Amino acid sequence: MAGFLSLLRRIYLSVYNWTVFFGWSQVLYLAVKTLRESGHEYVYSAVERPLQLAQTAAILEIIRYSFFGMKEALGFTPSWLLWLRYSTFMLLYPTGITSEVGLIYIALPYIKASEKYCIRMPNKWNFSFDFFYASILVLGFYVPGSPHMYGYMLGQRKKALSKSKKE
Repeated sequence: MAGFLSLLRRIYLSVYNWTVFFGWSQVLYLAVKTLRESGHEYVYSAVERPLQLAQTAAILEIIRYSFFGMKEALGFTPSWLLWLRYSTFMLLYPTGITSEVGLIYIALPYIKASEKYCIRMPNKWNFSFDFFYASILVLGFYVPGSPHMYGYMLGQRKKALSKSKKE
C-alpha cells in the first residue's frame, strides 16, 4: 500500500508541476508576443484566461514546477536545473521586489482617490478597511522582509549546492 501511495504521489506531483510549468510558459509567451505585436495596453486581455488558470493552480502548489516535476518524474534533478533553481532568485527576487514596491507606490494616489476595495462604516459588519493604508503597511513589510528573504535564499542555495557537490 505504501508503494502504491508513493507512486500515486509521484504521478500527481509530476502531472501538476509540468502542467503549471507549461501554463506559466504560455502566459509568458502570450505576454511577450502581445507586447511586441500590439503594445502593453493589450497584454492583460491576451493573458487573462491562462493567467487565471495558472495562478489558481497555486492552490494545489506543494512545490516548484519544472524543478520538482523533474525530480518526481525521474527521481533526480539534473545539476543544471538544481543550479537554476537555487541561483535565479539572485536576479528574480530583486526584480520582483522592486517591481512590486514600485507598482504599489505608483498606484497609491489612484487607490486613495478611488477608495477601491475600501469598506467604510457604518455597515452591517461594523467593520472598516482602508486599502490605501493596507498598501502602505505592505510596503512597510518589504523593508525588513526583503533582506531577510534574500538572506534565507542565499543560505538555502549554499546548502543545496554544497550537498549536490558531495553526491
